[in-house]
Amino acid sequence: MMIDSILFDLDGTLWDSTDVVVRAWNQVLRKTGGPIQVTAEEIQGVMGLQQPEIAQKLLPGLESGTAKELMAECNAWECDMLRREGGRVFAGLEETLRQLYPKFPLFIVSNCQCGYIESFLFAHDLGKYFIDFECAGKTGLPKGENIKTVIARNGLKSPVYVGDTDGDREAAHLTGTPFIFAAYGFGNPLDHDYIIHSPLDLIELVLQ
Repeated sequence: MMIDSILFDLDGTLWDSTDVVVRAWNQVLRKTGGPIQVTAEEIQGVMGLQQPEIAQKLLPGLESGTAKELMAECNAWECDMLRREGGRVFAGLEETLRQLYPKFPLFIVSNCQCGYIESFLFAHDLGKYFIDFECAGKTGLPKGENIKTVIARNGLKSPVYVGDTDGDREAAHLTGTPFIFAAYGFGNPLDHDYIIHSPLDLIELVLQ
């Protein structure tokens, strides 16, 4: 495979933060005294979406200003907990990054809020492997535009994007970037250019 860089989605591709996120959200939601609580299935169902879409699905019926404030508090609490506790990094991930890092610059592009990627990198001491990252929480842009930004900012010519959802596929193809489907993740995209069944599979795929 003739590439010069690898861009990664985060949730369902590099780690699974579901358990910690559920606990963080429910701690905040209990403080409001309302009946809303979230489940692991609901959290996994919104991973990869942008913040307004998540609010619509998880906080239905709330006035938009109230939902926005509650989302901000939930996001801050989950980032703090993830920074302290970490999530479940997929088996073989660090070995994969360790082998790929000397050969390709590595990046993360996610639809998450500000601070979320930083929590992942800090909790698992993986920041040393990544050159740059971008998120929708910072730019307010959809993932395809953020992929374009990272490509332009770093002068990339032949990147690939690794993700696990159909939204990841659409974002990659919007930029003309080949899409590698992480089949061990949460999603089921309509199509893919390549497929891996564990992070370690990526080593052989990109070096062949």
